[in-house]
Formats: sequence, structure tokens, C-alpha cells
Amino acid sequence: MNQAVHAKFGMGAPLRRKEDPAFVTGRGRYTDDIAVPGMLHGYVLRSPHANARFVIADAEAARGHPGIHLVLTGADLAGLKSLRTHVKVKMAEGVKPVDSSIPLLCADQVRHVGDAIAFIVADSPRIARDASEMIEVEYEPIEVVADTAAALGEGAPLVYPGAGSNVAFVRHMGDADKTRHAFARAARVTEYRLVNNRLVSVFLEPRSCLAEWVDAEDRWSVTVCSQGAHGIRDALCEVFGVGTDKVRVRTPDVGGGFGTKVFIYREYPLTMEAARRLGRPVKWTSDRSEHFTADAHGRDNITTIRMAMDADGRFLALEVDTLAAMGAYLHMHGPFIPELGMIMATGVYDIPVMSVSVRGVYTNTTPVDAYRGAGRPEAAYAIERLVDQCAWDLGLPREEVRRRNFIRPEQMPYRTQGGRLYDVGEFDGHMTLAMERAGWAGFERRRAEAAARGRIRGIGMATYVEACAFAGSEPAFLELRRDGGFDLRIGTQSNGQGHATAYAQLAAEKLGIDYEKIDVRQGDTDELAAGGGTGGSRSVPLGGVSAVRAGEAMAEKLKKLAGDRLEASPVDIELVDGTARVAGTDRAVTFAELAATAANPDDLKAEGDFQQAEATYPNGTHICELEIDPETGVTEVVAYTIVDDFGVTVNPILLAGQVHGGVAQGIGQALHERVVYDADGQLITATLMDYAVPRADVIPNFGFETRNVPSTTNVLGIKGAGEAGSIGSCPAVMNAVCDALYHACGVRQVDMPATPAVLWRLIRDARAG
Repeated sequence: MNQAVHAKFGMGAPLRRKEDPAFVTGRGRYTDDIAVPGMLHGYVLRSPHANARFVIADAEAARGHPGIHLVLTGADLAGLKSLRTHVKVKMAEGVKPVDSSIPLLCADQVRHVGDAIAFIVADSPRIARDASEMIEVEYEPIEVVADTAAALGEGAPLVYPGAGSNVAFVRHMGDADKTRHAFARAARVTEYRLVNNRLVSVFLEPRSCLAEWVDAEDRWSVTVCSQGAHGIRDALCEVFGVGTDKVRVRTPDVGGGFGTKVFIYREYPLTMEAARRLGRPVKWTSDRSEHFTADAHGRDNITTIRMAMDADGRFLALEVDTLAAMGAYLHMHGPFIPELGMIMATGVYDIPVMSVSVRGVYTNTTPVDAYRGAGRPEAAYAIERLVDQCAWDLGLPREEVRRRNFIRPEQMPYRTQGGRLYDVGEFDGHMTLAMERAGWAGFERRRAEAAARGRIRGIGMATYVEACAFAGSEPAFLELRRDGGFDLRIGTQSNGQGHATAYAQLAAEKLGIDYEKIDVRQGDTDELAAGGGTGGSRSVPLGGVSAVRAGEAMAEKLKKLAGDRLEASPVDIELVDGTARVAGTDRAVTFAELAATAANPDDLKAEGDFQQAEATYPNGTHICELEIDPETGVTEVVAYTIVDDFGVTVNPILLAGQVHGGVAQGIGQALHERVVYDADGQLITATLMDYAVPRADVIPNFGFETRNVPSTTNVLGIKGAGEAGSIGSCPAVMNAVCDALYHACGVRQVDMPATPAVLWRLIRDARAG
């Protein structure tokens, strides 16, 4: 191997993202950028009511409006299936099963604001929108329940009266009897109630879909922004009851996903059905308000969590009870998200026994599903907030309580009460390093200095672990082109993570070439038969190993071809700068020449695969330091320190970008973001004028470094990193807020988001009392 190439382009090299020049110069190609001849435009008529029976009294005026080509209602879609959850759920005792799948268009009842009633296809979006106002819909409003906690109250309106309850499902994990006995003998018990606020993804690129019916091929061609073309294809085939040969799905550049673009939504099969009926392409693109009302929301949990401890502050048992909002329908993976939190409930701590219960709850709100981290942020938030409360109850330093209860390195591999098998982890190591980097020991001096300026200063930490890159595989396929470059095909989907750079640099190291000469191709079901898509921080831990193995397999083939051409043994061939040469000589052949003269096309193709048997477990410590202005309630994050264990760093620039983005989202949830419905189920925060997202001036410079312990379950030692920033950040920020409030005015509890209004009122009331 050419050592210069290894150092410049291989594992660990800080390469700049090769995809960025196109994005920053306006040459990115997103779904809504694509226009084809004869294209029509779709628009969805949505319900203004959160719960109502309805009839469409008259749609003929809309159908006859100039420029209108089709108006679809629920009655027109009898042959198509609703969108169903992929999760098998257990019903609570006495609750009757009901159909909570999402209808493509509602037939006679809507269950949340934004529910779909009709699909209008026209020459332009404006004409379609105008015609929607001509459709006469007669509504009979029904009583609404929009609050997660209130949904289980006595006499609460039922989203599905036939069920007899708003409990969508129940789930339990652990040993309730052993947990009860542990609490009975505990020297001390700490209990805490937390709200994990509902969020909207607010990705830069709103959803869009372009469907074409291709007569010559007797199938659809669908272009859609997604997190994986193959998953979208399979779900669409289920709706139409057809084989995968009948639907081609392509995904071009994608402007953010965060889990929300994993799923299919109603508009995708609606555009397909319209395209088939009309014989013309149909495009639908969401506006920002539709994003707030129609795209799956995230989080929205209410958790009561208790810890049993002995007299020395060692944890004996954990008990968790969570209400998890599902919204009006069970979304694709919605019921599975709380389960992902259950399996990680004990976090980084050696807790002998636990009992964790979840109740899914129906409300007349937009359905809830995966959002960055998907259950693991909720789990980390609950346990890390509780551990700080335990420390205060015990009168011990927060870091000391953690140290006494961490799972120790010599206990690895460690089977948790949630059934996960941690392979490695040095939790005290990264916490200690983070404290040093953050100047933890000198914080009280900074607190006093802030107080002299009239500010309330606090510091908080979170030590987290998550499960990601779950068991499975993601094959990679390399092919040598005639120009001497390579195409690498893989079934993941970049949403901004930098896949084109990461995969290319890993394969380039094995081929002895510049990573710019490898083009990564994703998002076309015609080019690959299958693909797992992007989610759960799986793309680099699984796909990266496959890219390395494909590079190794291709290198062997090139050496054999070159050996035959140069009359040398393949073991004497080295690959350098796009050529294969006999080591120690000037006898060489270029990759382009090998491609031009290969007798068998298969000699120019290679595949790499890797079957991972267990998840990876990234972990780390976040420390947040902040100041609150008691006169306004405004919070400023003044310092933020991160020490993470990602096993092995593939590219430090890409890694930092992922961590920074996740922390920014965590700061957003902790201090700014919250979906708000009123008592009638109207979405109050339906635009960016009302829903506060973090801006550049509220995000600090981050102190970020790694303290890596290579994973033993991943061949390259990699642990997933895409979601970690959003997992450690919320508890670190909120623990800092509570530290500030507790020392200034005795307040120990505040829920997210800690907005200026909330903090100002808490401080005022505490000081007055």
C-alpha cells in the first residue's frame, strides 16, 4: 500500500466533503427541482378540524374549474390500502382493537388538523389550491382530546370510541416483583416526573414527490426525497398490492431527514394513482405549514421515573412509567420508538433490576414517529435528569454519584436489564476528561463572577450511551469505469451526512487512488435490488465496512488483471495513483487501460458485505455551562464540552459536523422548541413565526474531542455517531438550567423547553415565595 495515499485518503483522514461544492454553488438537485414534460401538480385539501365527521357535499365545481384534471376523494380509492404501522402491538386489558391505520384520504371522519380529505391535480399548484376552496365539505365537529396526559383522564373524549380507551398499546420490560422488593428495602428513593416535549423536524427541504406512469414499462417511476429508496418502494408496493417490479423509486439530493423522511406519506401513493389515471406526471411539494401538520412529529413523552438506592448512594432498582403520545393514528414505526427507549433505560449505570412500562396514547394530533435518536434521547434524558436529582437528595457531588454507579470496564461485556449487550465502555474515563476540559473544578468562581454581574450561572453534565447500527448488513458494489474511476453503489441514502466522502475515502485507501475518483451512487431501486436506507446511525458502521471490503476485493481483481497484462505475480503488483505497477520497477498499466481490455466485465466489479451480529454502543459525556438573566429569563449557553467514544474516527470533519448538528438540535429542544395544540386541537405553532428553532446566535462554539475505545462488534471498531449529539445534549443543558435555578432560588424542576417566559416566571415566583 502506498503510505502517502493511506495517510491522505484513508481511515481517519480529515477530508473535506466532496459533495459540498455542488451544494454551496446552487447545483444541488432536489426532488422539487425536477420538472418533466407534461407535468401536473397536486394539492391536498386538509381538515381544519381536529375531530369531525364530514361529507363532501359538492366537488363538481372544483372538477369543472379551468386547469383542473382530477379530484380524488376517499370514495375513489377503494382498491388501495391504508398506511399501516409495521409494529405488532399489545392491547391493554379491556381495550378493543380498532383500525388505526392512516387512510390515504379520509372517507367520513377526520381525526387531526391536517388530515387529508381530497387530492386535486391541476396545471399549477395555485390552480389546484384555488379549486380546493370550491369543494364543499360539511363538518360535524366532535369533542377533542389533544393533551397526552388528559387523554387518559376520566371522561376524556375517545379518539376511537370503539376501543373504549385512548390507550393504544401497553408494553412492559423487566421484573416488576424484584423491583418492588428492591424499593421496599431501599435506604432512599428519588422520584421525578418529566415531560419530553413534542417536536417538528424542520428539515431544510420540505417533502416532495414526482410520480410518472411509464406505459412502455407498465410500471411507475417515482422520485421522492427519502432516507432510503428501497424502503419507500416496498411500502408503496404494499399500498397498491403489486410486486417490486412495478415501482421504481429514485431519490436525488436530500436536504435533511432526521428520521421523518424514512416513511411513506399519503401524498406519494396519491401522486402515483393520479399519474396512472391521467397518463401524465404528477408532482406534489409540501409547504412549510403542511410540514407542521402532516409530517410525523417526534418525542412527546410524559415519564415518572424512580430510583431505589442504598445508604451509600448505590443504585438498587429503577422504575419507569411512560405515556408515549401516538397522535391520531399509529404511524409506521411509531409504537416501536418507546421500546427503543425501554431497552436503554438504565443508561451507563450498573442497576441490578428494573421495571419499565409504556402506554401508547391516542390524541387528536398529528401522528408521532422517529425523530433523531428515536427513543434513545428520551431514555438518556430521563435517567440523566434523575441521577442529578439523586445526587441532590444524597447530598453528594453529581460526578460522584455517577462514578459509584457506572458500569466498570472490567464488567464488559455487560448485559443490561433491557437486554442489550455492551461490548466495551470506559464511562468514567470520558467523564473525567470532559470535566477537565470544561474546567469543572473552577466553576464556583465563575458562578460567583456571574452573580456579581446579576446573572444566574449553572453547569450540568450528561453521561450517555446509545444503541445504534443494529445487527444487519449493507452491501457495497464497486465497478471500474472506462475512464479509470469507480462507481460505488450502496443502499443507504445521504441526507447531508457526507456519504459520498466517507465511502469514497474508505474504498480509495484500498485502491491507492484519490477519493475524488470514486463516485458514490445511491437512491435508485433499478441500480440495486435492495438497500437498508439511512437511519439508526447505521450507514458508516455497516456500509463503511462493506466499502472497505469492496475496495479490497476490487484491488485483488485489479492486481490479477495487471499481473496477467504485465506477466507478473499479483503479489508483486502495487496500486498507486490510478495505476497498477510491478513493485520496484517502472512497468505499469493504468486502471483505464485495464478497464478497456478486460475480457470479462465481471473482472471489473467487486462486492463487499459485512453481517454485524450486535449493535454498537457509542457513549460520551456532555457538559453545558450557561447563564440566565433573571430580569428577562433569557438563557445563554456560554460553554459546551463534549468527549465522545465513537470507537474509531473515519473522518474527523464529518464526525464533528454530525455531533455539532445533533447538539444544536438538543439545545433547540431544551430551550426553544415545542409543538403546542390548544384545547380544540388547533396547532398553535404551525409556522416558523410561532415555532422557535435555534439560530446561529444561540449556538456556542463547541469543545469536542474523542476518547475512543474500538467496538468489538464492528470489524473496523466503528460505533455509530449520527444521533449521539441529540442524545447527550438535552439532559446536559437542562441539568445546567436546574443547577443554576437550584443554587439561585431553590428551584429543582423545570421541563423543556426552558423558554425565557418559563424561567422568568419560575425565578419571580421563587423569589417572591
